[in-house]
Amino acid sequence: MTDIRAVKDILRRQHIETPSWAYGNSGTRFKVFAQRGVPRTPREKIDDAAQVHAFTGVAPTVALHIPWDAVDDYAALARYARERGVAVGAINTNVFQDDDYMLGSVTNPDAAVREKALRHLLDCVDIMDATGSRDLKLWFSDGTNYPGQDDVRERQDRLAEALAAVYERLGDDQRMVLEYKLFEPAFYMTDIPDWGASYAHCLKLGPKAQVCVDTGHHAPGTNIEYIVAFLLREGKLGAFDFNSRFYADDDLMVGAADPFQLFRIMYEVVRGGGLDPESGIAFMLDQCHNIEPKIQGQIRSVMNVQEATAKALLVDADALRAAQRSGDVLGANAVFMDAYNTDVRPLLAELRAEMGLAPDPIAAYRASGYLERVVAERQGGQAAGWGA
Repeated sequence: MTDIRAVKDILRRQHIETPSWAYGNSGTRFKVFAQRGVPRTPREKIDDAAQVHAFTGVAPTVALHIPWDAVDDYAALARYARERGVAVGAINTNVFQDDDYMLGSVTNPDAAVREKALRHLLDCVDIMDATGSRDLKLWFSDGTNYPGQDDVRERQDRLAEALAAVYERLGDDQRMVLEYKLFEPAFYMTDIPDWGASYAHCLKLGPKAQVCVDTGHHAPGTNIEYIVAFLLREGKLGAFDFNSRFYADDDLMVGAADPFQLFRIMYEVVRGGGLDPESGIAFMLDQCHNIEPKIQGQIRSVMNVQEATAKALLVDADALRAAQRSGDVLGANAVFMDAYNTDVRPLLAELRAEMGLAPDPIAAYRASGYLERVVAERQGGQAAGWGA
């Protein structure tokens, strides 16, 4: 039988990091859509992130993206976040939005461009020092569009050299989480196309290098929960970038396209001890809210992760193991599906009430008047968005 009190204790401790860029204007490659009340500064993004935490109770950190969130004083920004009841989380690097990076950043055939990209990565570690951040998130759009465009092996050598330099710069309590992506904007070959490439580089670097699994960065039909189970078993799963995809890297709200997949992923997280505080796994959102309201989209995403986690915690481990060991295929599947089909919304509403929160975070946020207030206050200036 499942101990509901133990389930609640785990859910109460769960932390889900929101991304600063999700609060700004965003869209598709065709159009960035403007919304009212969008933040203009990193501090206003933090204000919005603090609202998500205030209404969910489990989103205490906000990831920054450099240079989108560049400020003169990062220590002061971290203090501001703490005053708002949150903290600065992962520092995300950007070596893909500069004309110099057309042929790649750290794998570029031009040594001067590689040096420029490396300086940015090292500068981001300085920002980690100032903000107290633990994680440096690395994603490279580096790759090629045509066969023969560049030497595949040499690009891996350049990548390894840059990663090693960053790794050496990390402090004792810091780490890098290395993301991968199947394609886009490089269409013939991406330098870190899959979890195996990320894992291989991280394994060579050492314990402060971990793999980041972005749930939208895989080929259709990829068994992401297998990847999660494997990396957990090897102690190399460092972080998630949660989102949903129907076709490619859609960056939709997590759990929107395939909630059953999110449940399967979270079951492997539970099975592998990934919810234990000592596991160190960062559960982050990485989403593009291009038509949905920004803060509500983040709240809904946090709730989706909570629901999938709660269902995963309700799997009857003893019954499942017994069915598996006896070869009872349908029995094992039934145990699994019973947990998934459980309506955990009343459990989570009860938990929020115990935490002093409104049972329905979306309704409570809408009733708070926060959006109306910031729409009135955030007049003039440049609204934050992609590249701003």
